[in-house]
Amino acid sequence: MTTQASATEVAVSAHARGLRWAAAVLRTARPRQWPKNLLVFAAPLAGASLGRRDGLLYALAAAAAFGFASAAVYFVNDVADVDRDRLHPRKRYRPVASGALPRRHAVVLGAVFAAIGLAVGGLIAEPLLAATVAGYLALSFLYSLVLKNIPVVEVMFVASGFLLRVLGGAAATHVPPSGWFLLVCSLGAFGVAIAKRYTELTSLGDEAVRHRPVMRYYRPAKLRIAQIAVGAAMIAAYLAWAAGEHAGVRLWHLVSALPLTLALIRFGFLTGRRTAALVEDLLTRDRLMLACELIWLTLFVTGLYQTGG
Repeated sequence: MTTQASATEVAVSAHARGLRWAAAVLRTARPRQWPKNLLVFAAPLAGASLGRRDGLLYALAAAAAFGFASAAVYFVNDVADVDRDRLHPRKRYRPVASGALPRRHAVVLGAVFAAIGLAVGGLIAEPLLAATVAGYLALSFLYSLVLKNIPVVEVMFVASGFLLRVLGGAAATHVPPSGWFLLVCSLGAFGVAIAKRYTELTSLGDEAVRHRPVMRYYRPAKLRIAQIAVGAAMIAAYLAWAAGEHAGVRLWHLVSALPLTLALIRFGFLTGRRTAALVEDLLTRDRLMLACELIWLTLFVTGLYQTGG
């Protein structure tokens, strides 16, 4: 009986360890960041078309490709930054930093996820998608090794991750994005990246440099001015894009600039409160922010239906 009980305890213990390991893997993959991959639908949405036949499935494939690729980046980055993360008030609880997920496992999983992300383009016979994912992985790993220490440039490369998702969705669905549309997306991504640095600097203060050395080159006031300037430029580009639309859709899209502007103002207010919350949470969990985004989307889509009619 003792031997049987001992064997049962070992089995239960192994099962519990397996569950903890799986939970650590999931946490490292950052599920709360997955909504970023919905940016693959941006070009089809702006073009009021899913492009090729079964375009929705191709867009979903692009989202999956970037989902695996971004997870690969998170796993590798957590290994590269493990010592610095252990000194961070929030990041020290990440699975790799806390020891819940061994570094070796994280590296292997990162390689597997990167391979899957790259393979999706081949599986759907879309080399441009594979090239976009490869570009995303290359830039992300280059960022981790070198670019994260170069001021301004590192912010631009953070923003490039958003833009590459947009381009990946366009490639998968065969919906070519306009120049104005890409400018709006680029400025929006750049503004979010600047906000990330601003909130990190204001919430951590002098400790920010210990966790991210490049922060020594930034000043809160200058980052704030840059965030406002980029937001204003984004609205100007959006208005220029909307003004160039067909008569049936032009008015709806021009009007949609109002809730978009209010969303940016709300975003600026939220990031200005010296919050330690993730910027992504400010975009997706604030009720007023969500209301502005929903109103914008409603007006935007209504304009597209007017065009279709």
